[in-house]
Amino acid sequence: MTLTPSEQLAADAQAICAAMTAARSSLVERELIAEVVALCAVAGEHVLVVGPPGTAKSAAVRSAAAHLGGTYFEYLIGRFTEPNEIFGPVDLRRLRDGVMAYETAGMLPAAEIAFLDEIFTGSTAILNALLGLLNERVFRRGATVLASPLRVCVGAANTLPDDPALAAFADRFLARVHVHPVSDAGLEELLERGWDSTGEQVGGSVLPAVDRLAAAARRCTLGEVRPLLATALRRMREAGIGLSDRRAVRTQRLIAAAAALDGRQVAGPADLWVLPLVAPTEQDQAQAREVLADLLKLSASSTLGHAAEEYSRGPLARAERLAGAGHRLLAQLDGAEPTRDDRLRLEAMLREIDAGFPADEVPDVLRDVRGRLVGLVAP
Repeated sequence: MTLTPSEQLAADAQAICAAMTAARSSLVERELIAEVVALCAVAGEHVLVVGPPGTAKSAAVRSAAAHLGGTYFEYLIGRFTEPNEIFGPVDLRRLRDGVMAYETAGMLPAAEIAFLDEIFTGSTAILNALLGLLNERVFRRGATVLASPLRVCVGAANTLPDDPALAAFADRFLARVHVHPVSDAGLEELLERGWDSTGEQVGGSVLPAVDRLAAAARRCTLGEVRPLLATALRRMREAGIGLSDRRAVRTQRLIAAAAALDGRQVAGPADLWVLPLVAPTEQDQAQAREVLADLLKLSASSTLGHAAEEYSRGPLARAERLAGAGHRLLAQLDGAEPTRDDRLRLEAMLREIDAGFPADEVPDVLRDVRGRLVGLVAP
């Protein structure tokens, strides 16, 4: 059966939602990284993850990449890393003919999703070669000119660089995610998942859905939201949040991707939750949430609920996330009588809903789910 464009858009958004649900299942307080990777894969942008060593940055990226599918490349860059280790060795057969070309199979230029850890320790030669690849999706070195299939590159670092040259390179990573060690409240879950980890069961690739959503995002109508974006950018600049013209323009890609991932071809106020993502530092992001609070209050995403809630701190985003979690919990029960453990999970979900919303202010998207949960735990 042939789907209409709107049905295909909804189906692709649902496929990414399912992939992110699976990716999040192995993560503890790192859901943001996985969801932002998916957002940027659709937007055609790149992500910089900043946080101390040992905070599962690489594990979160691997989980997202595994569930999105496609060719994956990962490398830990050091001060003595050679460009050939990332971009591929010299093609010796062509070198005999006097042609300097490179073998890129299995290397970064041939990857669809990439993760480069400690990215700012790379040499000038590595960073310069990366610039063209990140910006144009074209690898040029010697006689080799290759159109790269790269959807998204994730760079990771312990801190943001102070060197102006490195800061200019970092500006190519539009989205920023800042992470910290798992909170005290999440330690039990961290220990349990870390002990029980046996490798993820991954289904097929959803990259075709990513590509269709990316095409839909490029066709997205931004007329309604563009005046709001201009207002937001003025406020951020007035608050001293440094945004280059390039970052300001490319922010529209994240907004369009957020709309497409929510199954829409028209962007609106619900998609503005991406705005704090483009603020460079963690302090800037916190300030952006504050100065944009009134613009972000209508933010929501049925596909990337954790990210929308975190970056907007808005009630509708929280309601969408809780509704999605409630629907998944109800689907797992599939009409069966809940066991004692099931009741504990249902009660925990109800406590989270009631902690976030007074009984007479539960949003419509959440009201039915809450009623069904109450029906299952009521004596």
